[in-house]
Amino acid sequence: MAAACAVTAAAVLLPLAQAAPDTGRPAAVGPASPAVAPAAPADTCQNPEASLRPSAVDGATIARIKAAGKLVAGVDQNSFRWGYLSQSRGGVLDGFDIDLVRAIAKDILGDPDAVIYRAIPTSQRVPALQEGRVDVVVRTMTINCKRLEDVAFSTAYFEAGQQVLAPKGSPITGYDTSLKDKRICFAAGSTAEATLTAQSYGSVPVTVPNQLDCLVRLQLGEVDGIVTDNALAAGQAAQDPSVQLVGSPFTREFYGVAMNKDASDLVRRVNKVLEDYRAGGAGSPWMTSYGVHLRAVLPNVGGPPEPKYRDG
Repeated sequence: MAAACAVTAAAVLLPLAQAAPDTGRPAAVGPASPAVAPAAPADTCQNPEASLRPSAVDGATIARIKAAGKLVAGVDQNSFRWGYLSQSRGGVLDGFDIDLVRAIAKDILGDPDAVIYRAIPTSQRVPALQEGRVDVVVRTMTINCKRLEDVAFSTAYFEAGQQVLAPKGSPITGYDTSLKDKRICFAAGSTAEATLTAQSYGSVPVTVPNQLDCLVRLQLGEVDGIVTDNALAAGQAAQDPSVQLVGSPFTREFYGVAMNKDASDLVRRVNKVLEDYRAGGAGSPWMTSYGVHLRAVLPNVGGPPEPKYRDG
């Protein structure tokens, strides 16, 4: 376990590799063109996964990205299999989320490498979009009603669920009364935080900026368990065989690409990219990326979630 801890801690401290030079903050996201509908009207949240219908029409946001020549993407660099520095590939940024960023860049700019990657902590995903520091956030971000008050989302590109990660041999059996008096770690601004705030089962909350920090604390014995998306936790269990998922997933959650609420043309364009990304069944880009990055840690996933759209 000590060796695993050292490896994980080192990964947290590494700078973001293979990113294009940071040319400064992107211009503030302007309003969408008059022909494009608002991104997230308040009356649609009974079905939060329903997004705007796909379109390849350029609006103000797409025009700005093309003028800049780069897509600025908020990502993770520490989530194994999702967005991480792959040592087997010489330290390049890799993962399921990174493949999707590259597909978006290729569609808009004609070049999958036309990306400025910005590593952002979980708690900064929404502010980074609101302040115009990034164009998109592709970072295992769950679509929900609360977040739709602040940002817009694409259609869902992956389904996950909250679950408990604990050391093997732990008395913790899942999201239940076995959490009483246990130190349970979660990332600030995560859906796990909202879940444990609503029902803690008597656990002692430990909040960290990045979800991977929880694994380091678990390895150091500073916490007793972690609550996070099982998609992320499966990758962490693959990194450290001394921990395991316990119990069953107790939520159903969908990841989406997050964007500024005013960037309706970008939302539509990303949804067009996702339509193409899902197409082709077993030979689709989605399934290819899943096979490379996730099948080993999340087997038996049949494919991407079906997109949902709303009128407008």
